[in-house]
Amino acid sequence: MQVVILAGGRGTRAYPFTEYLPKPMMPVAGKPILVQIMHLFAKQGHREFILSVGHRKEVILDYFSHKSYEFDITVVDTGEETDTAGRIYNCRSLLREQFMATYGDGICDVPMDRLVAFHNAHGGLATLTSVPLQSQYGTVEFDAKDRVTGFREKPRLTSHWINAGFFVMNRGVFDHWHGRNLEREVFPELLRENQLFTYRHDGFFKSMDTYKDQQEMEAMLADSELVPSGRHLAVHNTGYRYYDHRDLDKQAVNQ
Repeated sequence: MQVVILAGGRGTRAYPFTEYLPKPMMPVAGKPILVQIMHLFAKQGHREFILSVGHRKEVILDYFSHKSYEFDITVVDTGEETDTAGRIYNCRSLLREQFMATYGDGICDVPMDRLVAFHNAHGGLATLTSVPLQSQYGTVEFDAKDRVTGFREKPRLTSHWINAGFFVMNRGVFDHWHGRNLEREVFPELLRENQLFTYRHDGFFKSMDTYKDQQEMEAMLADSELVPSGRHLAVHNTGYRYYDHRDLDKQAVNQ
């Protein structure tokens, strides 16, 4: 299945690193997190990627044009200032009937086959993966008399679930696609039309918004089999292409 990866945002919370490179190119376990995300999908049989780029796109273009992978890679310039919804929408002419999409800054061990099966079983146009909220703080536990009974170090709050990305969508979703922002406009509209579902995954998830997140992710994945180390990366290329989304739109109109 095709996988769209949003890799064009400015990543302002990771400044000053993102002044010089896009956040998906920040390293984790010896390789850019973008590459590690691609390996997550590839390990489960999905090797056809559309990288939706914008900010500092030349860094991504240079990286992949000089490397070889076991992936089919299409890079689409979706615009410097484009918001999250446009990052997917501007790739629509390349997409088949069903596809996956995710952000370029999160690692998750969600089972893709179960995610897709869940999506197909529920009949909606889009399914997002949700995970329990990981508190960034330790919590205090106490009894009815306010006596402290214990502490929990950064617990997973299973009463609250967050959007982890890792979406499955049908192409028909574009007939209901309104707004520039995926989370604040597109998804609420799909919700109102009863076309949005969530696959709940109580497994590993970590996103990388700041330098602190990057350091924490490095520590978490240091000895993990979830992502490969640099020496275990594949070495042959099945395809590499680059498009400007405006040219794709013109081609779609002419067809």
